[in-house]
Order: sequence, then C-alpha cells, then structure tokens
Amino acid sequence: MGGEATGVQPPPAEQTRVFDLPEACVAHVLALTSPRDACRAAAVSPCFRDAAGSDTVWSRFLPPDYPAILQLHQAPAKRLLLSRNGTKASSVPVASSSPPATKKEAYLGLTDVAVLVDDGGMAVWLARGSGAKCVALSARKLSLPWDDGEFSWRWMPHHLSRFADVVQLVSCTCLDIYGWLPTAALTPATTYAAYLVFDTADGHRGLSFPDQETTVSVGGRAASRHAVCLRPDDDEARKFIGADCANNVGVRRPTLRHDGWWEVEMGQLRTGDEAVDGEEVAVSFEVLGWHPKRGLVVEGVEFRPL
Repeated sequence: MGGEATGVQPPPAEQTRVFDLPEACVAHVLALTSPRDACRAAAVSPCFRDAAGSDTVWSRFLPPDYPAILQLHQAPAKRLLLSRNGTKASSVPVASSSPPATKKEAYLGLTDVAVLVDDGGMAVWLARGSGAKCVALSARKLSLPWDDGEFSWRWMPHHLSRFADVVQLVSCTCLDIYGWLPTAALTPATTYAAYLVFDTADGHRGLSFPDQETTVSVGGRAASRHAVCLRPDDDEARKFIGADCANNVGVRRPTLRHDGWWEVEMGQLRTGDEAVDGEEVAVSFEVLGWHPKRGLVVEGVEFRPL
C-alpha cells in the first residue's frame, strides 16, 4: 500500500534466464534433442555453442557399440568415403587417422564413412541428422536361389560397390532373394526403410514384369508387403500372356542413386524400444512368374532410418 501511495514500484523479482544456467544443465537439455538440433543451437549464443560441442551431448548421440565401430573406422583398408546422403562417394581407401579428440569428432567421422564389419559382409554408418545406425547387407549375406556356382549366379568385383564383390544373375526361372538382420543391429525405437540395391547388365531379361513382390517382417510378424518392378518396360511385358501394363497402379519403381546404383524400397519397419534377443528383421524379393530371367546385379540390402 505504501508503494501505491508514493507511486514507487517495488523492484522486479530476479528472473533466471537460460543463459544464466550452468553449461552442464544446457548440455543435458541438448542431449535430449537430436544432432541436427544441437548444431542449430550452437548458433544461438556462446553459452549454447560450448554446451552443444560437449562430450555430454555427443555421447548421447553415439550408439553404445561405437568404440568397436570406431576401432574399425581407424583401419584404412576398411573405410569408404560416403557422400552426404549415405551413398559411397569414393572407393579409394582413406589413410589412417588419429583417434578423435572429442565425441563430436567421433560422431561426424562415423557419418562420413561406412565401416565394413562381419568380415566385410556388412557396412555400418550413422545417419548424420539423427545418429541412427544405417546397415547394409552385402550380397554374400543374402540367400540366393540356385546358388550352384557359375550356372545361375556369377560373383565378381564391381568398381561402384563398397563390398569386395557383387553377384550377377546368369540365368534362372524362379527368383527369390532373402535376407536377415538382428534387430539389435539397428537403433531402437526407430522407423526404418529397407532397400534392395541393384543394377542390371546388358541383355537383361525378365525384370520388367509387374509380378514382383517385396516383404519386410520383424520377429515373424509381417510389417509390409509391396508390389515392385525393378526394370519397368511395358514393351517387354506385353510379350508375356496376361501381362497387364495398364493396371500397375501402386507398383513401386526404382530410383537412381548418386553413387550409380539403383534402389527400390522393399518396405518399412519399426524397431522396439529395447532389443529382443534372437529377434530378426527378414526381407525378401520375389519374382512370382516362372519366366526366364537374367542380368540382375545385386549389391545388397540397406536399412536406413526415415
């Protein structure tokens, strides 16, 4: 009342601004966001910049098994440069480098290279924006029909491949390709898409029909099933009785990647909040018709977060 009578306002109560918080508190908050958000926050103020670069933040974004991946990352024979979209930009081995000084350097290093693991049968890297693990299964890790030497499939090196070799279909009538990956190899609570990575050789045949199907399942439970077409060619499809090129609505078609390979999305899946022992993701690609087929070149199957 005295203040009102004299017209003198009491001093405002002290307020705590975000910039007044200790750096450790700011770092704890940023660790609950994402790598992309942490980098954006670094531009706000020196307080945010220091916190956003701390090991507290970037330890949260690295996968639990990153030390083992990082150890392979230091081996020059097992590193391949990646472009920003996760595809290979160079097949030249990278010279060995010193261990990263900070967790942020470790994170960025694992987004720039694909590390070959499992005796070269798999490639692992991190998605730059989210830190989720990306995994590629080589053709050697896939189950192929009629894998009886040189009669149905031919193994060979490929200058665009991250793996030691790829496989080319010589000739077959029944074509079904399967792959399996433990869900523990992926980041928990993350939505993924699986992609068949492939090319075709000159003179390919039997890959332009709409009777192709992909499936993705987790723990034996079907997650998605889709009709696809690796090499859309209406003229070739019309040569076969019953091929209806006008009704290919909803058929997934391939896209050309920056690294020269083609890919088609096989389906999507969602990993659980925690890994389940023995649980696997199963993917398949099948050509349902018994037509002669040849010329398919398979590099592998990729799992990338959406």
